[in-house]
Amino acid sequence: MLPEAASWLRRRSWTAADRPLAEVLAAKRAAGAAGTVSVVLPALDEESTVGGIVEVIHRELVERVPLVDELVVVDSGSADRTAEVAAAAGARVVHRDAILPRLPAVPGKGEVLWRSLLATTGAIVCFIDADLREFDPAFVSGIVGPLLTDPGIELVKAMYDRPLEAEGAVVPAGGGRVTELVARPLLNLHWPQLAGFVQPLGGEYAARRSLLERLPFPTGYGVELGLLVDALDLVGLDALAQVDVGVRHHRHQDSQALGRMAATIYRTALERLDRTHRLKAAEDLARPVLTQFSRDPRTREFTAHGHPVTALERPPVIELPEYREHRS
Repeated sequence: MLPEAASWLRRRSWTAADRPLAEVLAAKRAAGAAGTVSVVLPALDEESTVGGIVEVIHRELVERVPLVDELVVVDSGSADRTAEVAAAAGARVVHRDAILPRLPAVPGKGEVLWRSLLATTGAIVCFIDADLREFDPAFVSGIVGPLLTDPGIELVKAMYDRPLEAEGAVVPAGGGRVTELVARPLLNLHWPQLAGFVQPLGGEYAARRSLLERLPFPTGYGVELGLLVDALDLVGLDALAQVDVGVRHHRHQDSQALGRMAATIYRTALERLDRTHRLKAAEDLARPVLTQFSRDPRTREFTAHGHPVTALERPPVIELPEYREHRS
């Protein structure tokens, strides 16, 4: 690890317990408007888990302790009861397509996060994945804490153990396969300053709106890597931090879904390497299609399936007249 990264790891890594909730609340009150907090859950067919997450946040961090000012679920077209369950649990539910309707939405988590900036008002925005189980409110209070107590911090990622739980078996450190096989090698090789992040692809992170509104958002699974790399370039390593919040329990995807995720993340990295003139390759060496195979149950033959590896990004939201009007 680079000396700079090793130093950052010691100075910018904390646990949720390092900042007691009373201290965080006092800092929030002192900050006034600059301490307002919006929590956003991007959701697609998460009926079984979204209600439990919203209920915990609303009970513990809205009603019992006034840390969260705005709790929003952005539904990106669920076919189940995600929106109904989230609303009943205490969230304001907004449909992705109702935000910035002049611009047709594209599929992808990053698209939802980008649009959520136009549907929220907090000076601090905290993103939480909607598929978590056994949810702990420290996932919110822990990562918001450094932003409220240290004006030099701009973005905070959660770090945690990520067990792989499948068919009754538990592999303690088996989760985060795309992180270990794709993201971590990319970051260590090309952005070694970021090598100290334990969960660079984790979906639980908080940042100042003033930073998020200046960043481009990859529309798909590359959003976490893209935001992290771009934040490093924009505000520097010392403005980034991470907080240990315990254990993350969530649904695991199959190997083909992970393959599509990995390809999108890799392409997001390539875009940034090219943008900074650190990558020189002919266009035909980066064909944006991923081929995967499935076996036909009737013929027992393998069938090839092509999946586009998208790289569409939305501009910094501050450039939109609708956003400036929303903030005025």
